[in-house]
Amino acid sequence: MSTHKLLLLLFFAYFYFPSYGQNNLFTRQDSLRGSITPEREWWDLTYYHLSVKINPADSSFSGTNKIGYRVNKSKQLMQIDLQPPMKITRVVQEQNELEYGREGNAWFIELKAPQRQNDIQYLDVEFSGKPQVSKKPPWQGGVSWGRDKNGKPLIVTANQGDGASLWWPCKDHPYDEPDSMLISITVPEPLMNVSNGRLRNLEHHNDETNTSHWFVSNPINNYGVNINVGDYVHFSNVYEGEKGDLDCDYWVLPYNLKKAKKQFKQAHLMLEAFEHWFGPYPFYEDGYKLVEVSYPGMEHQSSVTYGNGYKNGYGGRDVSRTGWGDKFDFILVHESGHEWFANSITNWDVADMWIHESFIAYSESLFVDYFWGKEAGATYCRGTRLNIKNDRAIIGQYDVNSQGSGDMYAKGANMLHTIRQIVNDDEKWRQMLRGLNQEFYHQTVRSEQVENYICQKSGLDLKPVFDQYLRDTRIPTFEYALLGDEMRYRWANCIDGFQMKVAAYINGEIHFLTPGTTWQNLKKEQPIKTVEMDKDFYTAVFKILVTTQQAKTKYK
Repeated sequence: MSTHKLLLLLFFAYFYFPSYGQNNLFTRQDSLRGSITPEREWWDLTYYHLSVKINPADSSFSGTNKIGYRVNKSKQLMQIDLQPPMKITRVVQEQNELEYGREGNAWFIELKAPQRQNDIQYLDVEFSGKPQVSKKPPWQGGVSWGRDKNGKPLIVTANQGDGASLWWPCKDHPYDEPDSMLISITVPEPLMNVSNGRLRNLEHHNDETNTSHWFVSNPINNYGVNINVGDYVHFSNVYEGEKGDLDCDYWVLPYNLKKAKKQFKQAHLMLEAFEHWFGPYPFYEDGYKLVEVSYPGMEHQSSVTYGNGYKNGYGGRDVSRTGWGDKFDFILVHESGHEWFANSITNWDVADMWIHESFIAYSESLFVDYFWGKEAGATYCRGTRLNIKNDRAIIGQYDVNSQGSGDMYAKGANMLHTIRQIVNDDEKWRQMLRGLNQEFYHQTVRSEQVENYICQKSGLDLKPVFDQYLRDTRIPTFEYALLGDEMRYRWANCIDGFQMKVAAYINGEIHFLTPGTTWQNLKKEQPIKTVEMDKDFYTAVFKILVTTQQAKTKYK
């Protein structure tokens, strides 16, 4: 196809591309990034070989990404994503140079080779440029070109929110992952690059550069792919886990080696706790790594980055304000926990990112629970409620690359903690968490799949609970009125038809109630004097003081 015809095709695509129900807050670029476009849908990723040469002198990247894919349907136009100022410079398939056009961050490649259904095909995408510099990693994505305390270069990537296509060409949507990946990074000597998976080979070249080849043998999400270039030193140990020996490797800056050897002992504690709650570490084949970086940290798969200053808490601060958060390294525990929820179980659409963040915010209290007891873990979880804003829904808008509220952390954790109370069987709850990691092992999933699994395994209709906490901003309020030996109660400030079991201590005796949105009645033999709600349910409480006349009318 000529360049003129390709540009004409993109012109028509612009006007006829479906909006996927987006409102005026979202653009066509949001749809191109956030939806499974026709140019993405017809092929499935099987493999990446990402080769990048890093030039610190001018802050540039150049390289090639070999993309392997399986053909679902016979089509010729492929979408690849790469954000400016990075550019695709050449595309080759079976020795044929291919034509391509660009619309914003989306590049459309016209394939020449026959794309027969079920065939495995490869193409090479060459690229270069100066990738976006991150001014506030990891919250703003890009590349950080820094220096360590010895003045040596420290070059790191982090791009969860903004996307991997900030610095390398890929299919930048979470629904599809390659089955395996080879990452080959060339840097000036004596620097060392550390990436995901296992180090296969380290080549030294005559031009005073070296190339490290890291192989990932498991599926990997795009944003989990990372580059960490520095004057690293390395140490390692082995964790005896549920699936045997797990290699644990640590790459740190030389002046922090002593502190790292002490602080990183918590890695084995993290693995012990989370294998108990979630099941075996999901990437035994690729090992577990902690890599020191210049920002707080990120959950890069099998290459967890760490910049918490070798302190407990989050930079020395307890996010729960209870004292329990001072007992462990928040970044080490939280970001490593994402190996289970985010890297093994990955959201299909970023609107469902609660699957990543709610479970792992909750995992912090499970870590405390495992080592210091159930009440300590519950206290930690309740303490994080001070971080909840209730500003907007936790689930975002689908098909437009839209994340939900940051409440996916603390509020999502407290939702899960509440569900644990509703299940009221700790071993059953633990098996449900482990079961999620068996059922959805190395998969991309939708919120409904996780919700339905929990409902099915608990034997409870928890749909109103998920709808209330994930799709609404209100805190359900338990309203009650005392009328002598009777208590009238209901849920208010909630979605229509909301129903959720809750525990209440009435005259000091525990009662499990299942209020709805209409008044219900509880009668006791003795006058009801005290009502105290179980504080582990994330709800509000409102006591209604009534006169005799009100009792005869409003609450009858």
